Amino acid sequence: MSKRLLSLVFALGCTVAQAQAPQLETVVEGLKTPWAVAFLPDGQFLITERDGAMRTAKAGGKPSAPIQGVPAVDAVGQGGLLDVQLDSDFARNRTIYFCFAEPGTDKATNSTALARARLSEDLKRLTDVKVIFSQAPKMDSKLHFGCRIAEAPDGKLFLSLGERYKGMDRAQTLDNHLGKIVRVGKDGSVPADNPFVKTPGALPEIWSYGHRNSQGLAFDDKGRLWQHEHGPQGGDELNLVRPGLNYGWPVITYGENYGGGKIGEGLFAKTGMEQPIVKWVPSIAPAGLVRLKSAKYGPTWQGSFFIGSLKFGHLERVRLDADNRPAEQERLFPDAGRMRDVRKGPDGLLYLVLEAHGRLVRVKPAQ
Repeated sequence: MSKRLLSLVFALGCTVAQAQAPQLETVVEGLKTPWAVAFLPDGQFLITERDGAMRTAKAGGKPSAPIQGVPAVDAVGQGGLLDVQLDSDFARNRTIYFCFAEPGTDKATNSTALARARLSEDLKRLTDVKVIFSQAPKMDSKLHFGCRIAEAPDGKLFLSLGERYKGMDRAQTLDNHLGKIVRVGKDGSVPADNPFVKTPGALPEIWSYGHRNSQGLAFDDKGRLWQHEHGPQGGDELNLVRPGLNYGWPVITYGENYGGGKIGEGLFAKTGMEQPIVKWVPSIAPAGLVRLKSAKYGPTWQGSFFIGSLKFGHLERVRLDADNRPAEQERLFPDAGRMRDVRKGPDGLLYLVLEAHGRLVRVKPAQ
């Protein structure tokens, strides 16, 4: 075969490979600092914007006017209107859950709160709005709100809570909600089987502790809860979350102080504290989390975790082996931009919220 023919075959092969690769497809644009997306039964999207607006949008259409009835949010620093989830029985009860930075009565402090509401049939207003959980204590801080919601197969609600940066040491104590994952009923009640219900001095909503700032929380198809959290200048973590366990922050970490230097005693491990399933050094600044059951992208992607990167603006794919050890990691769409949320739609496709670009995009399977 001549050199010219070989070159032509190689070029055609590259073109085919590029054509077959999954691509990003814009679904909604014109958003302002979007944070999360949920999927309405009629095919529309329910989207939160950090400044405090909740909107709906159709694929290819413009975002709606802000939905009325959203409570006041403290849109400062990393705070604002953050995650949103539909109730598993939304088609019947119109119930949604959302979490946000709730201002204190003194207007100087805030904390993460979880609210329940009904979305009107015309999609224009929230009614019966009620805060069912409020993080304690409120703090004068603009950082580390956490704020991801996940509904368990049994209907209980999980909420990830940051340690607000200033409260990092309190992530290790059980008399507060800083650096915790909590579990409550849909009315905000405390389930009787929560791990610290009978522990003197412990807040009964706590499910796990020793977390830093978690912006990824999701159940897999086996009903297991997974979480990721930001480390400081390294040490981002993916964790399998189990009741009552201590995930180490700030006693153990693979990160370091901003500007350099060890945190505390500089420990990576300690008896009684959990090790991450996956760690990232340097940090990718993870946001959004889903484990993909869908076969829409073929067997290579099926069963993988997909995580957005705020720092590098790519989609991280992580596949674990049968023993939950990292088997494969891949960086996809390296120039996409800051990713704030990653969700699987009812169509089995991945949807990404691009914060800086103000867009919702869909990952189109290879053709």
